[in-house]
Amino acid sequence: MENIGIILAGSNDTRFNSNKSKHVHKLFGKEIIRRVFNSVKEAGIEKIATVVGEKKEQIQEVLKDETEYIYQEKVFGTGHAIIKSREFLEGKNGKVLIINGDTPLIEPSTIKKLMEKAEENAATFLTAIYSNPKGYGRVVRNEYGDVVEIVEEEFCDNEQKLIQEINSGIYCFDIKELQEALEELVSEDGKYYITDIIKIMKQKELKVEAMILEDNTEILGVNDRIQLELLNKILKIKINTKHMKNGVTIEDMQNTYIYDDVKIGKDTIIHPNTIIKSNVIIGDECEIGPNAYIREGCNLANKVKIGNCVEIKKAIIGEGTKIPHLSYMGDCEIGQKCNIGCGTITCNYDGFNKSKTIIGNNTFVGSNVNLVAPVKLGDNTFVAAGSTITDDVPEYSLAIARQRQVNKEGWNKRN
Repeated sequence: MENIGIILAGSNDTRFNSNKSKHVHKLFGKEIIRRVFNSVKEAGIEKIATVVGEKKEQIQEVLKDETEYIYQEKVFGTGHAIIKSREFLEGKNGKVLIINGDTPLIEPSTIKKLMEKAEENAATFLTAIYSNPKGYGRVVRNEYGDVVEIVEEEFCDNEQKLIQEINSGIYCFDIKELQEALEELVSEDGKYYITDIIKIMKQKELKVEAMILEDNTEILGVNDRIQLELLNKILKIKINTKHMKNGVTIEDMQNTYIYDDVKIGKDTIIHPNTIIKSNVIIGDECEIGPNAYIREGCNLANKVKIGNCVEIKKAIIGEGTKIPHLSYMGDCEIGQKCNIGCGTITCNYDGFNKSKTIIGNNTFVGSNVNLVAPVKLGDNTFVAAGSTITDDVPEYSLAIARQRQVNKEGWNKRN
């Protein structure tokens, strides 16, 4: 017995008006299809196949060999995608999760709950309650609350259109029962509907259940750039809310963008217009922003200050260090209790290679300093403002690298 997964990504929506598959557009730094795949994987499903279509190479570039691929040359409905998956299902026992590849907000915990609920059922599927259910298939129940069928909106009568419980398009089937139901699946207007499998199973008196989601935003799909922006806003609120519940002060939730794998310690303050990207760790009692840009791969210890209009990338920063404003610090290691003056930059790229700057503990770097990597400043060093540092600076040294000032009195009168 094993649990497997099938992600449906064979169709492409022209409403994106894009040269790219909608599945590879990004939501907070991760492709839509990557987010769905990760959620399925994190739910404990190891063996996953992805149904791909016209722009399959773009999806394969994202998921590479982490999944098997099922090619759907032409799209004849969701049921047709499952028919194309029969070879993948052959010889397997257990449960199969079927999920649309454009539902990037689905949580691994929700998938786990669905799989657990499905243990004794032939079919289990996720539903949600929407006050405006337009565009979704409706879940029809009998007077006892049992599922009778799912009716696609185009086939709903006037009474069924008033139903507010909608089908999410996320299912868990018993593999054996699914294979048998596929034998009876017929096309309607040239299309095969996965919802008809539910009807077939009910007619065979198999056990079918629906699980209503508490958070109905999890199953929102992405069909155009307007919906993509809506999901961006929802995800931003979820991420920022999580951090605030964990003891982080975010002064302006609407104008703070934190990617969802960022870790932030207690009593850290995030000022407005701050962007914090993937793979970043921030300690306790730090102060970030306003207008800070913390890029991938940064690790900030406790009580670090990253101030106004500061950009850092692949930076490891020690406890109590301050970079107050208008600086770029990339590919660097900075020790404890340092002060990095306004306008300081690490010159980390020579046109061919990236090099590292290392700054020791208790170092003071004056304003408008260029640190040309690779370069190392020892502990307790002082760098004079306006210097361009190209050589290592020993500990307890003062480094000055600028021309001596010369005043030529009366010179400007001639001009």
